[in-house]
Amino acid sequence: TGLNWFFSSLPVATAAVYKQWIPNTNFETASNWDKGRVPCARDVIHFEKDKVVSVFVRSPHALTDMYLPLNGEFVLAAGAAFTAFDGSWDPGCDSGGAVRFADAEHRGWFDPTLWRAVLPSGEPRPSGPIFSVDEERVPCRYDGVIFPPGTSFRVNTDSSQPVIQLRSISVMGQELNTPSSWAAYLGGPSAPLQFHGNGTLQVTGTGCPDKSGCACGNTLDGPRICTALLRASGRQCPEPACQSPLQPLGHCCGVCGATINLDFTPDFDLQKYQERLVQEFLSQPKYAGVQMAMSKVHKEQTFLGILSRSTTPLIQIVLIDDRAGVQAGTAAEQLAADIMESIAQHGEALGISSSKMEVATGSTASGQVGSHPASRITAGTVMGLLLSLLLFGGILFLYRKGKLR
Repeated sequence: TGLNWFFSSLPVATAAVYKQWIPNTNFETASNWDKGRVPCARDVIHFEKDKVVSVFVRSPHALTDMYLPLNGEFVLAAGAAFTAFDGSWDPGCDSGGAVRFADAEHRGWFDPTLWRAVLPSGEPRPSGPIFSVDEERVPCRYDGVIFPPGTSFRVNTDSSQPVIQLRSISVMGQELNTPSSWAAYLGGPSAPLQFHGNGTLQVTGTGCPDKSGCACGNTLDGPRICTALLRASGRQCPEPACQSPLQPLGHCCGVCGATINLDFTPDFDLQKYQERLVQEFLSQPKYAGVQMAMSKVHKEQTFLGILSRSTTPLIQIVLIDDRAGVQAGTAAEQLAADIMESIAQHGEALGISSSKMEVATGSTASGQVGSHPASRITAGTVMGLLLSLLLFGGILFLYRKGKLR
């Protein structure tokens, strides 16, 4: 096997997009080394022979010795360099030793702890009343992804879906937002060192086309997301304060609080409705400790208790609060009741055809505690009519066959 290494210059940086990758494989990041510190001049540096790696180098370094892997790259910032150590005194480096670069192979795309939500400017999204269910903490199909300028990385894209679709990907300050620009990058020397795994990343360049919202698209990788999340938190969900916690779609662990499921019409606007709830309710002092997640999800349909292969889209609102003990979830429950009352008054004008609320608090078990049909014909009415027609058709069929007199 031949030695395959690339030394690259640094492209110009551009603004970040929506979800940003947190870890890096930078030379100057102390946690990337087994000794928990950046190597100094007297150290002997070891990169594992069979580990593929891309390493960004910010500054010049003097070296005693360095063992490289068979396949990798150094990405050098302006002024960065490696020089042979001349034996002069180096403060803080009195006695050298072997320092090994940490293994980055296990950092998975579908690990929610390795991503952060950012504003279009690239700044971290400010903490507020809005949160995301776990499946939406990793990039969704219409999100942009940023790997920050001035960092190298290696990410495992193992997935239960053959193609992972994204709106755009920014690498080293270069935004790739067309299929052709992404294909060109994949054909270059760095991409195989940065991305590995069975999932293929695909850039579409398009955002969500539906004002009622778009499903995230990570359902198939839900188990992978939850496995990664629970591995980081001790392999089990925290014990909830309520007896029968709610299990929101796309979320790994049960929660105390409330969920509201909305059926919607073409007039519904997800972003505007979320802003309305924030301004009208979540801004009130009595709801200061309440957080809300809202998104379009696809719920599996059942008929007479039998699971169907088809799914139906709905808007899921998840409400949780910071209360403890018997009070856990009670503020979220009150907010849900206020939202349901608002839907009863204004739902049709907002494009909401019906709604259903479930609650679980520290003092009550979970269960459906309210629903509101915003139109006169409800799903139950339609189902009753269908069953009546089926029964009438069956009787008519038997009568014509002579089986019934």
